[in-house]
Amino acid sequence: MTTRQPTGPRCGHDHPCLTRRAVLAVGGAAGVATLAACSGPETGSPGSGTPSADGTGEDTPSGTTSPETGETSEQGAEAIANVSDVPVGGALAATTAAGEAVLLTQPTEGEIHAFSTVCTHQGCTVEPGEGELSCPCHGSTFDLGSGAPLAGPAAAALPEVTVSVGEDGSITG
Repeated sequence: MTTRQPTGPRCGHDHPCLTRRAVLAVGGAAGVATLAACSGPETGSPGSGTPSADGTGEDTPSGTTSPETGETSEQGAEAIANVSDVPVGGALAATTAAGEAVLLTQPTEGEIHAFSTVCTHQGCTVEPGEGELSCPCHGSTFDLGSGAPLAGPAAAALPEVTVSVGEDGSITG
């Protein structure tokens, strides 16, 4: 019977094990490859070779349609919602044109605010609640008008996100 000589670090089993250095090297290479794949040109951006929605390859400031609401704003910016979509005394989850998740609130009729969905306690996703914003992880609740904590372990207010309301009721941001 012949015995094999170990070729690398051993873990007590009859096979060579990966070193911490090897695992980190593979993980780092995978991370770089992922970032490179995600940094390609945007559709419709100059030099991307991909036509925009209107086929010209140029961004068009007017006539844009919101993927969530199917509405076009008067200012030509992408509408993320309409005032009529946000319940009075409640909130609506939406996504900004930049891809940021926000909670649109309407504490009183015509008063619109937008807040980050990231709870200031431990980073869970805050959701629309009954007359407030609620974090399902640890029970924090936040005010619809200011984002200030009302109850629970969160001590800081939700960060406000800038949005605009057009004359047609479209909310952009």
